[in-house]
Amino acid sequence: MAAVRVMAQRIARARRSGLAAAAQQYGRVIGTSEGDDAVLRVGTRAAGMEKAMAVVEEEQQQGARNWRRWSSGSWIAAGAASLSFAASTMTVAYGKERVTDRFSPKEVVLYQYDACPFCNKVKAFLDYHDIAYKVVEVNPVGKKEIKWSDYKKVPILVVDGEALNDSTAIITELTRRIQGGNAKDLAQKIGSDEEEKWRSWVDEHLVHLLSPNIYRTPREALQAFDYLTTNGNFSSIERATGKYVGATAMYFIGKRLKKRHNIIDARASLYEAAEEWVAALNGRSFMGGSKPNLADLAVFGVLRPIRHLDTGKDLLASTQIGEWYMRMEDAVGETARLPEEPLMGTIDSSMKV
Repeated sequence: MAAVRVMAQRIARARRSGLAAAAQQYGRVIGTSEGDDAVLRVGTRAAGMEKAMAVVEEEQQQGARNWRRWSSGSWIAAGAASLSFAASTMTVAYGKERVTDRFSPKEVVLYQYDACPFCNKVKAFLDYHDIAYKVVEVNPVGKKEIKWSDYKKVPILVVDGEALNDSTAIITELTRRIQGGNAKDLAQKIGSDEEEKWRSWVDEHLVHLLSPNIYRTPREALQAFDYLTTNGNFSSIERATGKYVGATAMYFIGKRLKKRHNIIDARASLYEAAEEWVAALNGRSFMGGSKPNLADLAVFGVLRPIRHLDTGKDLLASTQIGEWYMRMEDAVGETARLPEEPLMGTIDSSMKV
């Protein structure tokens, strides 16, 4: 109850200071960016704050009951099963597919939101191919870091002075460059039809299931926004209020998104999508066969930012996608991101945009 009262007081202060309007921006970080900017128009008017607080209280009580169940040992068997699964997946090693120096970009800068699924698609590709890159974390409210660009969404990838937009287009272009071929050759390669079908499936279906799940309950919305405000580029006051105001707003916005995308049960729809992907693998280690292809990297990329949220944990525990996901973690390996350097969010005037 004390935590609920503190939350309510913080939200009240944020509303009085006008920061509630800014909360509409926060929800873009995971659910939209490249995707659906209409979220910004929904705002906190979806329902009253008093109702939100009542639901938050119920969710916190449920969380306490779940913790007591776990601590009493009723979930120990599940933990043992997880250890057994982990041991069984250590028998085969998978690795990165590095780019030859001849075709490797010399300088790569990614403008991103850390938790954005589209940005994580690009990062999965760069990490898998061990292409070193710098990151500029964009503030989702002011976006001053990309004021130089006419394109106001993320990701934006600057490759050797040229700005590339849209995650799927970025990855296709990078693939063309590092293979030293042309777009026609890329489109004609064996397996392209299947690969492109599932890349489109990620953009048109899978990604739309994420927001209704990570904002499914007030507790999960708070968890998501704790991650967003901790890892994102926010001012001190945005960070202090964004978790509570943003989480409350996005809990109700998530309901709207469910309706828009005809989702009846958010978790069930996500589980169904995971099983659909596993069925498409048809016994293969990856859709690419012995190594990941662009479809593997796309699915892995959009799921990676939710991996340690309740949504991701539930997904791995309740579907058959876990073994493939662990293989992908092995194959993609450590990040290729370069150590942080102060970047001003500007680029050379000679850049091609």
